[in-house]
Amino acid sequence: MDDCPRLDLHRLLERVEAAAPVDAVTVVAAELSAVVSARAVSFLIADFSGHALVRLGTVLPSTTTTRSSGVESAHTVPLEDSPHGEVLRTQQSRVLPHSDGALVLVPVTDRGDALGVLELTLPTPPDDEVLAELSAAGHALAYVLIANRRHTDLFEWGQRTTPFSLAAEIQRRLLPASFTCEAGQFTVSGWLEPAATVGGDTFDWSLDRHTLQISITDAVGHDVAAALLATLLVGSLRNERRRGTDLATQTRVANDAVAAHLPPGQFVTGQVLRVDLTSGRAVVVNAGHPLPLRLRDGVVEEVELEVDLPFGVEAGTEYRLQEFDLQPGDRLVLLTDGMQEREAAVMDVHGALASSSGLHPRQVVHALGAAVVRATGGHLDDDATVVCLDWYGGDLRARESHSGASPEHASR
Repeated sequence: MDDCPRLDLHRLLERVEAAAPVDAVTVVAAELSAVVSARAVSFLIADFSGHALVRLGTVLPSTTTTRSSGVESAHTVPLEDSPHGEVLRTQQSRVLPHSDGALVLVPVTDRGDALGVLELTLPTPPDDEVLAELSAAGHALAYVLIANRRHTDLFEWGQRTTPFSLAAEIQRRLLPASFTCEAGQFTVSGWLEPAATVGGDTFDWSLDRHTLQISITDAVGHDVAAALLATLLVGSLRNERRRGTDLATQTRVANDAVAAHLPPGQFVTGQVLRVDLTSGRAVVVNAGHPLPLRLRDGVVEEVELEVDLPFGVEAGTEYRLQEFDLQPGDRLVLLTDGMQEREAAVMDVHGALASSSGLHPRQVVHALGAAVVRATGGHLDDDATVVCLDWYGGDLRARESHSGASPEHASR
């Protein structure tokens, strides 16, 4: 394949821009087919369960289909013990033997957010140069996906291997667009179980030039009422954050908004964490929420915090800004009480976290989410939500990355 023409990313993006949003992936597939003489190209998007990929395509007589909607098809491919799962986990491309030549699997990732896998069938195994270009194409596809999903429900439909309740639909709008963010000084990942029902838990984060802010919240109750309560709190926190106010103002105003607009008895527990990327100083507001866990040098311990009232209990509450120790190499986990209630309490969260040091944060949150599902027999009475922050510290700096993902634990 040495005489294979190079992939022209500029031309590729121009063609994507000219196509309809629903055809963006098809355009990328066609371009790759021409450049590397691929016999087949398909994109498999990560579903919302975290346990499968979904091969998107159109309904044809020869198509293997799990679901269809009009001409669109979606075929579910389990991740467990599969090469696709290994590629998603390790963020390393793989070349496998295939009856038609070689099967190439490439991660589709942006800033550590593993969106899916690009799958190509080539007549012969690619050399290192071609494999590097295919990896670059996978990274470009991540940007294509992010840009075009704003204009179509196709990708969202593909990811929903289980129908969403109305509460889950509302709740999903409160979560960040990306469930993982890698930067030079940290990596943060979040996950929520179950993805398709209940309602009430949220997590969020935002990064500016000098600050990382993370929140995790749990609205009282279930279903639509809890989702609407969460919407009020998260909307207020975001509004104040985007106005540029400090953490004390954000939490005070959000508390007053819940107290003013909802009847007594409606409240939200939560933590809002702010890390100064210049000084490394970490401060947190703890509004009646379970204490964070910190993994340091192989030892897991709770971060001892004073507990203030949940948001919405008493108007005018001034929340304490509590500084705590955050050292390079620390792994900090924020979680909701769904990780600890009833049957979930049998799960050894401390033990699971202590043995997680070799995992990427996105693997940690998936593993903890899967563990609570197993512990409850798949019947959670409440949302179970986890956010994992790996803190590397040091000076403000660019991250090291390859095709959208940092080398695992390169800074640890």
